Amino acid sequence: MRLWCLAAIAASLVSSCNSEVKRPTEEITAGPDATSNTGAESQTALTSEKTPATEEQAGGGTLTPSQANAVRSAEQYLSMTGFSRDGLIEQLSSDAGEGYSVADATEAVDSLSVDWNENAAKSARQYLSVSGFSCKGQIEQLSSRAGDKYTVQQATYGARQAGAC
Repeated sequence: MRLWCLAAIAASLVSSCNSEVKRPTEEITAGPDATSNTGAESQTALTSEKTPATEEQAGGGTLTPSQANAVRSAEQYLSMTGFSRDGLIEQLSSDAGEGYSVADATEAVDSLSVDWNENAAKSARQYLSVSGFSCKGQIEQLSSRAGDKYTVQQATYGARQAGAC
């Protein structure tokens, strides 16, 4: 019951955060045709640690417009809270989330460079900020299919980093 309650609270928080996010109407991009007085330093400053929402996939293929939009949505979610790979795909593809197809959500998430261990630690810290957890309880919450859907290894890392273990 507790796992379901916490999952419902987390889903509610993400849902309410998502409804308050105002999406930018214009995005700054630095492509090969971008010009600048400072050269490579400017382009480096415009990139983030995560793969930017571009039309190129890690494998060299091209993302569809829907997949590129799903990448942008995924990046917004990851900037707000921790997500597991499976949890992020579910958020992007659920009717209560963004409503992308599972295939587009999967392609988008897999095109990103994400440290899932660090996301597990972020999620664990967020849980600990609102409730107490034993080490075992935190790992179960993070790895449960009804919870955050991290792998047991990622959940263990997250719980340890957050101080539950």
